[in-house]
Amino acid sequence: MILYDIVDGIGRSVEGAAQTVSGVFEPTIRLGVTGLSRAGKTVFITSLVANLMDRGRMPGLRAAATGAIQTAYLLPQPDDTIPRFDFETHLNDMIGPEPHWPDSTRSISELRLSMRVQPTGLIGAISGPRTVHLDIVDYPGEWLLDLGLLDKSYAEWAEESLTRAANRGQGADYLARISDVDATAVLDEVEAKSLAADYTRYLGALKEAGFSDCTPGRFLLPGELDGSPALTFAPLPKPETRPRRSLYREFERRFEAYKSKVVKPFFRDHFSRIDRQVVLVDALGAIHAGPQAVDDLRQAMADILGAFRPGSNAFLNQIFFGKRVEKILFAATKADHLHHEYHGRLTAIMEAILRDARDRADFAGAGTGAMSLAALRATVEDTREHNGETLHVVRGRLLDGGKDAAFYPGDLPSDPSKLIGAARDGAQKWLDGDYGVMNFAPAKIDLTPGEGPPHIRLDRAAEFLIGDRL
Repeated sequence: MILYDIVDGIGRSVEGAAQTVSGVFEPTIRLGVTGLSRAGKTVFITSLVANLMDRGRMPGLRAAATGAIQTAYLLPQPDDTIPRFDFETHLNDMIGPEPHWPDSTRSISELRLSMRVQPTGLIGAISGPRTVHLDIVDYPGEWLLDLGLLDKSYAEWAEESLTRAANRGQGADYLARISDVDATAVLDEVEAKSLAADYTRYLGALKEAGFSDCTPGRFLLPGELDGSPALTFAPLPKPETRPRRSLYREFERRFEAYKSKVVKPFFRDHFSRIDRQVVLVDALGAIHAGPQAVDDLRQAMADILGAFRPGSNAFLNQIFFGKRVEKILFAATKADHLHHEYHGRLTAIMEAILRDARDRADFAGAGTGAMSLAALRATVEDTREHNGETLHVVRGRLLDGGKDAAFYPGDLPSDPSKLIGAARDGAQKWLDGDYGVMNFAPAKIDLTPGEGPPHIRLDRAAEFLIGDRL
C-alpha cells in the first residue's frame, strides 16, 4: 500500500508538471463548488456561467467591467470520465417560460468555460489576448465532510455519532433499535443491512431538520455504491470483546473500506487538483431550524476547513505534494429572502459561524472570504405596515401554489454573538426571536441581450474567486 502511494504520487507529480507547462500558455483555473443540503450549488454554477458569458450584470468583476474579458464560450471538459454539468437544461429550468428550480446534482460533474482575456500593462500590449480556462467541478458537500473520517477509527466515529444521536430527538429510534443488538454475535447480513438502513433514515431525518453534519456522506447519496458492503455498516457501542467474524468486527472492517475505497479516491483524483473553492451554506435554513442546527453548521464548517489543510493527515501529504487551495469563499445563499437592510447582518452571522474555521484556514495560508449572495434573485423588496411598525420585506412567487406573497423572516440580531452564543451553549430554541423561512419559486424574467440572470453579489464572488487570474 505504501509503495503504491509513492508510485502513484510520483506519477501525479509528473502529470502536474506537464499541466503546469501547458498552463503557461493557456492558464486553467480549477474551481470547486460544493455546498451542504439545499445550499443551491446547481443554481450557483448555472448563473455564474450564464453571467460570465453575458456580463451585463457583472460590474463587480473588474475584468468584465473593463472589457478585459472579450468573449466566453463553453468547450468540452478535459476529464472524459466525469459527467458533464448539464448547464443548458438547468438554465432553461431557471429562466424558461415556466421557471422552476433545477434538480439537485447527486454526484460529481464538471464544466469548462473558456474566456478570451486581454491582459493589462505592457506585457498585455505585446502578447495580445490569451485564453483562460475555468474548469468548474461540482460535488456534494456531504462528500467533503467525509474527509474528517480519515483521521478516525471506527470506534471513535461510532462513539461520536452515538453521542450526537443521544442529544438529538431524531436519534431516538436508532438508539432504541441498537439497544438489544449483540455486537459480538456472528455477522448476519440481513441484520447488517437493516442497521445500515435505520442509520441512513436517521441521517435523512437530520438533513430534513436542517442539520449539516450527516456523515458518512455517501449514505444519503450512494450512487453506484448503493447496497455495497462499503455502505453497509452503522455505529455500534464498543463491546468488551470483539470476536472474529462478529458484527462489530465486520462493521469496523467496512468502515475502513469506506475510507480507503470511497473517500480516499475522491480526494486523490478530484479534490487535490482544485485551485479555488466556494462552499455554499444555507445559513438562513440553519437559523430557522434552531440553535442546535446552527452549532452543527459551525462545527461542520470547521471540519470542512480540515480538507484545505494538507499536513495534518498523512494521506493528504501524499496527494497534495505541497499544493494548497489558494482561495476559499464561504457564501451564505438565499440573500434574496432578506431585504438588503439585513444582508450585512447575515454576512456578520456567517463570519461568526466561520470564525474557528477561517482562523484555521488563514493559518494554513489560504485566502478566505465570506459574503451573502443570491445566485438567482427570486424576489423584489417591499415595505409593509404591521402594528404601527414599518417592516422591510421581500415579495415573490411561492413555490407551493404560485401565489404572490410578502415575507418577513424575523429581526436578525445585529450582534451575531447572540445567535452563536446560544448555539454553543446548547439552547433548544431562540429566546429573543423566531426566524422563519419561505420557499420562493424563480421569478418570470425577460433577459435583455448581453445580460445574464439577475443575482445578488455573484459578481463580487467571481471577483474574489477568479478576478486575480483574469
